[in-house]
Order: sequence, then structure tokens, then C-alpha cells
Amino acid sequence: MRDTVDVGKPVVVVPNWNGMDSLKACLDSLQAQSLAAYIIVVDNGSNDGSLKLLENSYPKIELIKHTTNKGYAGGVNPGFRRAIELKAKYVAAFNNDAVGDKDWLKHLVEYMDKHSGIGIATCKLLSADGKTLDSTGDYYTVWGLPYPRGRGETDLAKYDSDASVFGASGGASLYRVSTLEAIGLFDEDFFAYYEDVDLSFRAQLAGWKVAYVPAAFAYHQIGATSSRMRGFTTYQTMKNLQLLYYKNVPRRFMWRVGWRFFIAQSLFIVRAFTRRQGWAAVRGDLKGTYLIFKKVGERRRLQAARTVTDDYIWRLFVHDLPPNARALRRWRSRLHRHPN
Repeated sequence: MRDTVDVGKPVVVVPNWNGMDSLKACLDSLQAQSLAAYIIVVDNGSNDGSLKLLENSYPKIELIKHTTNKGYAGGVNPGFRRAIELKAKYVAAFNNDAVGDKDWLKHLVEYMDKHSGIGIATCKLLSADGKTLDSTGDYYTVWGLPYPRGRGETDLAKYDSDASVFGASGGASLYRVSTLEAIGLFDEDFFAYYEDVDLSFRAQLAGWKVAYVPAAFAYHQIGATSSRMRGFTTYQTMKNLQLLYYKNVPRRFMWRVGWRFFIAQSLFIVRAFTRRQGWAAVRGDLKGTYLIFKKVGERRRLQAARTVTDDYIWRLFVHDLPPNARALRRWRSRLHRHPN
């Protein structure tokens, strides 16, 4: 570990697990940034040659090694702690299957320098081929379901204005270190999926804003890591949606969100069985229920430290289903046609 670095640079943290096929393009894009960054790769016990690539081709990049896969959250947090130790002002999380435009980091830093109330800034994240949107920020709905704004849309110019959003994608976003010191890092019980929404939710509760900066953009190979593990996404989704809801939704709205969330979660389990991933869904649901008991004290502390009102949080929620929740939309339409 390096003891002396230029702490005036923003830090970029790249979690990696067997990502050798995409890692070189990722790191080359970060080293080519117009605003120089201090880059840290946290390796989650790779056995595909990633470590050899890093040690031979990227000697200036700091490497933190794990012997086991600690997931996205556990793969980013050591880098975040290192950025705090280095007294950096900003630290970014960047997926190992993403590639940044050369001015990606510069635009995010410039925006946050001008807006002191912004705790997190996210970019326009495109698909790897640049033809569709991956994310222009995250939203959270009154159904307890988050979703990436704009995902799958082909009108790339639709989201060309700066905007306040509910949350930031962990794939390529910048965090103010003082915000992380105030609210904590990624929750490692999430392991992977929605830990970025959870962190953004905690930032909002603490009075920090999240901004979307379209001048900054990057390209992401969606699902490059999770697609190698059957049932992984289903398990993590069923587990983490519960944690996200239980930890963060203010008590006043737990029932108003909760009954909808229960319907959505139940339908997800049924549909998972039709895709032969039913037991992954059930295991995830049970694990999430178990972890809720672990979160009782954490929720109490989080809600007690809140600096914004219930009504402010309620206005941040999208009062509809996510655009891609087609099965739930069909169910809701049938219910409205047959109220009895």
C-alpha cells in the first residue's frame, strides 16, 4: 500500500471479480481521464488472471486484495476507506465493466465543486454500444421498488439537462467524502444490487442532494458479472428490496408503501418459479426477512438522525410503478376493471 499520494486528486474505486476481459478497457479509460485520478482496484478473490494483469500492466494503480468474493459493497468499501484515509475530497465508484468518456470525472467534480449541498453526483450511463440508456439516476417508488431512470430508452438526448434525482448508480458515480463520513459506506449485507440506492436513500434522509450530470457519461456492459451466476440476481433482488424498504422508509409511510411492496414481492416469487428460479427467490426472501432483525437498531439510529421531513421524502418518491413492471401493471389494470 502506498503511503504517499497526491491527495488533491479524486479517488476512483473499481471493484473486480474475474473481470479480466473488461478490466483493461475500464482502467485504460480511467487513466486517460482529462482530470487525473488516484485509482484503486479492490479485487474480490479473482482467479482468472486479473491479478497478473494488474500487477504487470498497471503498477501505478493501488491494489487491495481479498481472498474471497465480498460482493460489490464489500469490493468498494475498502477503497472508500482508503480515500477517507488519504483525505480526498471526492471518491468515485466505477464498475469494472464500464468505460468512461475522457471528461467523465472532470464534469462530475466541477459540478460538485459548484454545488456544496450535493452529496452524490451521477452521470449519463449508456449501454456498451452507446445505443441505449442504462441509467440517468435512480428513482424509488411508492411500491418499494427502485428503478434506473431511462433504462432501455433509445432517445439519448431526452435526459440532457441537469436534474435532481433520488439516487445514483453505483456503476459510475462520484461521492463527496464528507457525505460518506456522515452517513456511512455501502451496506455490505446487500452484497450486490440496490446498495447504491440504499446509500442514496440514507444521503437524502440526512439532507444531502443527489444530482444527475449529463455532461458526464460512461458506457456499461450491463450484467457482465452477474450473468455468470444463475439465480444470483433473483436471490439478491428478493433479499435486498426488503432491506432497502425496512431501513429507510419513514414510519409514517411504512404501511402505505408496505402493502404495495408485499403484493410486488409475492408476484415476483410466483414469476420466479415460472423461470425456474423459484427457490432462489424464496431463499432470498427468507434471507432478507432474517436480516431485517439485524437492522432494527440500525433503522432506529438512521431515522433518529434524519434532518428532512416525512413530506420531503414522500415528494421524492415516484407515485407509480416502475416503467418495466409490466406484470404488476397488468394486475393493477385487472383490479381496477373488477373492483368487486
